[in-house]
Amino acid sequence: MRRACIKHWIAAALFSALSGCAVAPQSMPPLSEQLPEASPPLPSPSGPAGSIAKRILERLHEPFFLPEASQSAVQAEPGGVDEKYQLTGEAARELERGRASWYGASFHGRLTANGERYDKYALTAAHKTLPFGTVVRVRSLTLGREVDVRINDRGPFAPGRVIDVSQAAAEALGLTAAGVAEVSLNLAESTLQAMQAPGSVRKTRSPRTKAKAKAKTRLMRHSPAVKQP
Repeated sequence: MRRACIKHWIAAALFSALSGCAVAPQSMPPLSEQLPEASPPLPSPSGPAGSIAKRILERLHEPFFLPEASQSAVQAEPGGVDEKYQLTGEAARELERGRASWYGASFHGRLTANGERYDKYALTAAHKTLPFGTVVRVRSLTLGREVDVRINDRGPFAPGRVIDVSQAAAEALGLTAAGVAEVSLNLAESTLQAMQAPGSVRKTRSPRTKAKAKAKTRLMRHSPAVKQP
């Protein structure tokens, strides 16, 4: 009887211990609560830096357009000379013959003798004596090509050369590869008659000659007069 009571007591103790170790299952929170909260949006920058950044972002979505061909490039095509510089409708007479050379690309944008900027796409040229604005028809004696150019510079000063033409004119004449070519210079009849009129063409003096003349005049003006005996 005593042994049965002990067994009953041990069984009750084990049952009690096992009941105390058991943990009731806990309910899991929903998935939306388990995810971390989204970080708050960054404040938009203010001030000059913010406006610059905003403009940069806006420019990224702007369409890109290629620039149109410049007017000077269009005029570089054969026949692209301004009408007031053409010799159409008037007979041209040969003025002289010699070798023609052309300006290199390094001269593009530099000042010419008449104050203009040299434009390699324009049909212009340099001559030693012809008045600025004179239109000359340059004809290649080897290829037979012709182009009308406007004088806006002085030169060339190499022996045997009579004219320096722009790059566009050189391409029209076909002398860019060789560099020089035998040509004839032709002027309109009215231009030749105006040049041959007395006092119509003034001799062009170089800046150095003008400076010497001014210095001589200044010296004579300030020098003491010499009395005659």
